Amino acid sequence: MKKEITLDSVVSSAPDLILYAAPLMIGLALLEFYYSWKTKREWYEKKDFLTSLSIGLVYVLQGLVTKSIMFGLVLWVYNIVPWSIPTNWFTSILCFVILDFCRYWAHRYGHEINFLWATHVTHHNSEKYNLSTSFRLSWTQQIKVIFFIPISFLGFNPIVFFICHQIAVLYQFWIHTELIDRMPKWFSFFFVTPSHHRVHHGRNEQYLDKNYGSTFIIWDRLFGTFEPEREKSIYGIIDQPKHFNPVKHVFHVWVDIFRNMRHADSFKEAVKIFFGPPSSLKKIPKQTNKK
Repeated sequence: MKKEITLDSVVSSAPDLILYAAPLMIGLALLEFYYSWKTKREWYEKKDFLTSLSIGLVYVLQGLVTKSIMFGLVLWVYNIVPWSIPTNWFTSILCFVILDFCRYWAHRYGHEINFLWATHVTHHNSEKYNLSTSFRLSWTQQIKVIFFIPISFLGFNPIVFFICHQIAVLYQFWIHTELIDRMPKWFSFFFVTPSHHRVHHGRNEQYLDKNYGSTFIIWDRLFGTFEPEREKSIYGIIDQPKHFNPVKHVFHVWVDIFRNMRHADSFKEAVKIFFGPPSSLKKIPKQTNKK
């Protein structure tokens, strides 16, 4: 019979790598900031950097609470299924690959469905692209845990999942830079690189909704969302905020969604707005009354 795993055992056996890595990541971002200033590259803007840093620090702090909820759900699913996958080096790699596949779809739907876009837009609403951009993680993005339930259902050990998930998040850090131009072709064929991810952050017409891969770019090649870097990216989103308020950067799409829903003609239309594509959202002024 499979041994039940508790949340305490997961926390004690799998260290919070992101929390430990945070000082190093901030230090590297500061070094890149200094290099950008010294060489006049204009990769950074001071207020934008402080916005990214503020968003990231709150994300790390609130993660101390929300991760317990997130991994509690993953753990619950693992404990109710009667099977489990043995833990070894091969199954750990397999878990990482399947997790990355799930992250591809979580990321892709995060650009295609309004309420998921609201949990992700924070990562895109900067007109700069640098290491600090990786700090811009929405305080509501834990909702996407629903995409990772299949991993527990398959029977992968939650401790392995927890470690793989953190490694995947940490991998994202180094690809947010303009300092690295191109990686070797063999590497770029399989793995996401700064070049690939610059495309993803671009709002150039040909770059929109491309390169969703987290660690592996092969998913984009397989599912028709791959686009190579051919020209310099114009960063930000179509409806780019013109402020540096971190709270507004996190919640502005949520505000747009619920304002649109409030002005809907029916409950059915309101639900359609919630699950609709971001392109369907209208900018409704705060004081506008429904006609």
